Amino acid sequence: MMYQQPQISSVTTTSTIQNDQWSTGICGCFDDCEICCFATWCPVLFTCSTTSNLGECFCLPLIDEFSIIPPISMALRTSVRARYGIQGDLGSDCMYVTFCNICSWCQIARELKRRHPNHIVVNVQSAVMPAPPVMVPVPQPTVVTTQVTRVG
Repeated sequence: MMYQQPQISSVTTTSTIQNDQWSTGICGCFDDCEICCFATWCPVLFTCSTTSNLGECFCLPLIDEFSIIPPISMALRTSVRARYGIQGDLGSDCMYVTFCNICSWCQIARELKRRHPNHIVVNVQSAVMPAPPVMVPVPQPTVVTTQVTRVG
């Protein structure tokens, strides 16, 4: 018996950005309307989702709600700059997250989307694989001996 299992291959597509600048400006929301709309209509969920995409705890941006200068926004913006080698300094990061916080989050999300590779799974062809062997227990032979005794 043969089983047929599809063979999967992975194709990676990237839009490579190799410079030391942000790929979009701080007010470049219309460069990606999906991100802009998500941030406008659901800002808390948007920041939590973006934080999760960075590999951090989903709930971290909730801490920003209790401070004047948002520490998590500041830390994550600095982290993205460091990760991708983007020029800038803590002063500019502080200004952006304090006075243009949601725009700063949109810029971070656009940067992640442009620099993070997209993985697409494509079903290329089928492969035929033999069925795994089945172990059937074989009964062990039993030896029966009888002893005949003569009387007499």
